Amino acid sequence: MSSSPSVSPSTSPSTPSASSFSLSASPVPPSASTGRGLLFLTVAGLAWGTAGAAGTLVYRVSDLGPIALSFWRCAGGLVLLLAALALRGRGRVRGGARRGGTGSARVPAEPWRRKALRIAGSGVAFTVFQTAYFASVRSTWLAVGTVVTLGAGPVFIALGARTLMGERLGAGGLSAVLGALAGLGVLTLGGGSGGSAAVRPAGVALAVLSAAAYAAMTLLTRWLGRGGERSDVLATTAWACGIGVAVLLPLALMTGGGLLPHTQRLPEVVWLLVYVAAVPTALAYALYFTGAAVVRAATVSVIMLLEPVSAAAIAVWLLGERLTGATVAGTLLLLAAVVGLAAAEARASRLWRRSAPAA
Repeated sequence: MSSSPSVSPSTSPSTPSASSFSLSASPVPPSASTGRGLLFLTVAGLAWGTAGAAGTLVYRVSDLGPIALSFWRCAGGLVLLLAALALRGRGRVRGGARRGGTGSARVPAEPWRRKALRIAGSGVAFTVFQTAYFASVRSTWLAVGTVVTLGAGPVFIALGARTLMGERLGAGGLSAVLGALAGLGVLTLGGGSGGSAAVRPAGVALAVLSAAAYAAMTLLTRWLGRGGERSDVLATTAWACGIGVAVLLPLALMTGGGLLPHTQRLPEVVWLLVYVAAVPTALAYALYFTGAAVVRAATVSVIMLLEPVSAAAIAVWLLGERLTGATVAGTLLLLAAVVGLAAAEARASRLWRRSAPAA
């Protein structure tokens, strides 16, 4: 986790020379924090890959449905994030007393209208994204649900970034996105594992809905981060979980399934729910919001393709699924695309820093 309590997106305007070297034409230039943002996004993607597997295990040993599973994910994540915020607040008080001052250069505070939009938009998108994903995994199995969600995501993000933010991919970024989509296509066509995976239209539709919500969350985070105002990633994630709890609680009660699991393996279900709340939620989303605020939307979309890679590995090691040759080939294509895009982003950052003094 970042030692900084809040995110400070890049505040310097992009110079013409910087734009020509960037993966996109966004007015936000690469910055020294780009490398850390890429690392945070990578860890978040890997952690997200474990959420679907944990949900699959919950479905196997209990009668919990996707809405109840998402509720417990939000509720547990909210408790952990509130505890982290309380600990951080005490640390700030002690640190301020030792320094005896307010420090230097302050980042401007986020306007309340923008803050409200960020909280509400991220919370609703977060709730739809994860609930639709868990429903897709239950309907059309882990591999297909994960691959379709993360395959449709880059398409929605590219269209939204082009339309709303004026971003366009350079040659390196375009090649990486095409490579990633090719890998996802191979995974989809050869994703059957021992006959257990089946492509069901309803499950695919839920995965597409999840992808649309994920794209909306990515684009909103990036768009609001371009103004340079300070935003608090832990508070953002806590608010998103709180909105999820408020939305999902009545839905879970109205659907008839209830919130409590009926199973003889209750300790196992509780452990899985705690894990889902702690790692793929409290940790992963805090890292995601931090990284997404300083890395371009198209780059975020490709790095998050690490989720199906980690999900495929867990499917083999934990769930006993067998990978076909096509699945292995698609996974390798995804990894190559992620490495290539990260290298191009780092190269653009170095070129911008060299050209900045002359701007």
